[in-house]
Order: sequence, then structure tokens, then C-alpha cells
Amino acid sequence: MADVLLIIFGLLCLLVGLAGCILPALPGPPLAYGGMLLLHLTERVQFSPKQLIIWLALVIIVQILDYVVPLLGAKYSGGSKWGERGCLAGTLVGLFFMPWGIILGPFLGAFIGELLGGREAKDALRSGLGSLAGFLLGTVVKCALCGYLLWKFIEAVW
Repeated sequence: MADVLLIIFGLLCLLVGLAGCILPALPGPPLAYGGMLLLHLTERVQFSPKQLIIWLALVIIVQILDYVVPLLGAKYSGGSKWGERGCLAGTLVGLFFMPWGIILGPFLGAFIGELLGGREAKDALRSGLGSLAGFLLGTVVKCALCGYLLWKFIEAVW
């Protein structure tokens, strides 16, 4: 009976984690990893320590990249240090205005930062769009990781 509950809660964690890739208020990959740990606690499925460590490392890397990729998007779309700093500030401020703040924060931060740095609106917009593209790329990577963990969960249970 305990195994059944762990499997159900594990699956719920994975599904909520997958939703958390799109809903910024939920930490998607950590929740999905928690689901894998719950499945590991059952007598039915045992993952190797190597698998658990690799998955944990991937979750940590993806969580870090989720905050770094918008900065890189702003930088590689022609943004200056002003845009990068604005993107970082927008990301931090956006955390307080969920869910839209986490999406618009980096974009607006990079845009406003570039304007404050003396760039033209066209260049500032390019930097803001680069940070938005970085955010979207980060979302895709989170979804891919959570989808992979969900697939491994289902494969292990079946």
C-alpha cells in the first residue's frame, strides 16, 4: 500500500513539475526530481546511485541556466553591460510579480537598461527580445528534462 502511495505522489510531483516549467511559481525540475526520489523509495523500483546523481546534477544545471540564459540572450543579441545588468535586475524584480514578472522582467530590464545606457530604442528592443528568447529557450530545456524524467518514471513503473 505504501508503494502505491509513493508511486501516486511521485507521479503527481512529476506532473506538477512539468506544469512548473511553464508556471514560474513552481520549481519544475526539482519537483520532477522529487517524484523520481519518491519512486526510488518504493520496493518496486530502485535507481542506481549514478542515475540519481546524474539527474540531480542535471536539475541543478538546468535551474542555474534558467537564470543565466536570459542574460546570455541579451548579451548575444547585441546587448551591452547595461542590458545585461538590466536583465538581471528585471529577473530579480520579476520574481515578486509572478507569473508575468518572471517573463516580462528580464525583457523589460534589458530594454530599460539599454535605454539608460544611451542606446537607441531599436537596439534596446533587440536586447530585450534576446533576453526573452533566452527565457523561452530555458523553458524548453526545463520541459525537456521534466519530460525525460516523466518518461523514465513511466518506463520504470511499467
